[in-house]
Amino acid sequence: MTGDDRAGRGRVPLRLRGAPVPWERQRPTWRDAKPGIIAGALERALARPSGNWYVLGASRSLTAGRPIGRTVAGNEVVAWRDAAGRLRAGPGVCPHLGAPLRDGRVRCGTLVCHWHGLALDGGPVAGWEPLPAHDDGVLAWVRLDRAGGETPLERPVVPPRPRVRDAVDAVYEGVGVCEPEDVVANRLDPWHGAWLHPYSFVDLTVSGTPSGGGGGGGGADGFAVEVSFKLAGRIVVPVRALFTAPEPRTVVMHITEGEGLGSVVESHATPLGPGRDGRPRTAVTEAVLAASGRRGFAVARAAAPLLRPLMRASAGRLWRDDLAYAERRWELRSSGRFPG
Repeated sequence: MTGDDRAGRGRVPLRLRGAPVPWERQRPTWRDAKPGIIAGALERALARPSGNWYVLGASRSLTAGRPIGRTVAGNEVVAWRDAAGRLRAGPGVCPHLGAPLRDGRVRCGTLVCHWHGLALDGGPVAGWEPLPAHDDGVLAWVRLDRAGGETPLERPVVPPRPRVRDAVDAVYEGVGVCEPEDVVANRLDPWHGAWLHPYSFVDLTVSGTPSGGGGGGGGADGFAVEVSFKLAGRIVVPVRALFTAPEPRTVVMHITEGEGLGSVVESHATPLGPGRDGRPRTAVTEAVLAASGRRGFAVARAAAPLLRPLMRASAGRLWRDDLAYAERRWELRSSGRFPG
């Protein structure tokens, strides 16, 4: 860290925009947002290995007393915590007569089917076979080798992030009518930020694009962005960020300069399968890990239970728009009308 970086921590991170530009008069970004750049970044992301790991949801949603059920890539999955607090997962259909195990009860770390009492301690029994599961402290993952079809990895591809104990973390979950690639494509288009989300982002400039993307190098096959987070009126917090895709269903924003240096926003897309209307459903799980070198950040960590609902609400507002983007992209792709 340079002396300027250390000095920067002592400065107030807020800025007052001198001459705010109305939304309709900001510089258009459509010429910069070349479809080929976005498509190339998406293609490279989809080619990266996932090891067949899929995000199930927030670690915090798995309590000791009850299981959770998810449909992942068309497969019913159930997950719960055993007596030691370890994450357990497996097929969500009881092998006896097909009861939904998500409606079972967890007693002393054992999942008990509520139809006939078949007890699952996480090991194979009566034709039921466990699935590899991983808890990274923020998110719960399950490995589905048959659905993924890749060479399995022992652990999911989790990007570098602040230690959970040093950050304030929150997880937003939503569902859209689209496929994972539509969600990833949305995140690999940083140019839309100040246009689609003017309530949150202003003065956005993409200062670097991935190598081979027809622009300045973003580094690590990512998009370098300068942007200001809008707080109230003309008060903003300027930062620099880097968007990268470490695996085919994840895009991560790293704060590389400014307030919250080292903070990350991980956007994960999990295919659920078709809905009753036959259209695909994709779950978005966004994990925010906010960190800061400021002394007062300890107060924020102590207030994390109060901050998490606010962080989820903020993410939910953004994803209302971003899921509409992803859903529109899928609608056009599926009908052969997508211009990109």
